[in-house]
Amino acid sequence: MQLRSLYHALAAVFMFAPLTAFAADDCQNRGELDTNYCDEDKNLVADAPKDMAKWKDPNTLVFAYTPIEDPAVYANLFKGFTDYLAACTQKKVVYYTVQSNAAQIEAMRSGRLHIAGLASGETGFAVNLAGAVPFAIKGNNDGPRMYRQVVVVKMDSPFKTLADLKGKKVAHTAPSSNSGHLAPLALFPKEGITPGKDYTILFSGKHDQSLAGVLKGDYDAAPITSDIYDRWIMRGQMKADDTRIIYRSGQFPTSAFALSHDLTPVLADKIKKCFFDYKFSPELQKEFLGDDRFLPVDYKKDWELVRAVAVASGTPYNRSQFDKENAKKK
Repeated sequence: MQLRSLYHALAAVFMFAPLTAFAADDCQNRGELDTNYCDEDKNLVADAPKDMAKWKDPNTLVFAYTPIEDPAVYANLFKGFTDYLAACTQKKVVYYTVQSNAAQIEAMRSGRLHIAGLASGETGFAVNLAGAVPFAIKGNNDGPRMYRQVVVVKMDSPFKTLADLKGKKVAHTAPSSNSGHLAPLALFPKEGITPGKDYTILFSGKHDQSLAGVLKGDYDAAPITSDIYDRWIMRGQMKADDTRIIYRSGQFPTSAFALSHDLTPVLADKIKKCFFDYKFSPELQKEFLGDDRFLPVDYKKDWELVRAVAVASGTPYNRSQFDKENAKKK
């Protein structure tokens, strides 16, 4: 159950992709990366292809942001940024609306997606299975944006602690989500409750759908990212006293922005500079709770806790886990 939905969504692509044609057969170190990629500098992300003929310099750059909420909302919010990026890179930039994390990962793996904003938990899958290279994170003068995993219940519910949720209806978001699924698997047992054992996991698909379900009474509780909880109050989609938070985790890094590993180094460097020179519009600053810039990120160092949660939850971001889940389907 833990990753089956994500892996099965990608299964057709991964099972029939001509891996041998693209595998880095002379790779000296691959680590947890899929056979399409190599990591000889051991920074945990894919190196650029050794064969320069495989480097890509597309006339049109395709950008997508993680579908943690309504994708159409972010297509409009990022319009100013994609216009800026087009002028900065002197290339056409297209915003690609994706409906799921699996679709976003598949698009980058297949070469259709060049730049992606990835949810925290999704980042590891994109790195290992799609050759994504994280380079930026949202932030402000105080540093990068961090978030907590929170568990939300209705204000008038009787639930006070996680242990009170035994036998109840609890919504998780998606198998690849850190705060919406993997962190609960790793962290909740220490609080006296084990997801999938003490309650049935009900996947809602997205954080906003989990929160909406709690408000409507469809779910008794939901683990979600604190950013989305705060944004719903900020936008007036709910009142602060409509719900209660009964659990808060430690801090995790928020969404990463990543490039496809096979872009030409010159183009990759240009895109990074464009990102780091950009100052968020007032609309983006409001949406991202005061963040006003992109800051550099190091996947090996900054995603260490997220990777540890994935391992502790029994769902590491590797191909062997994918093969195990895919074997169950056959």
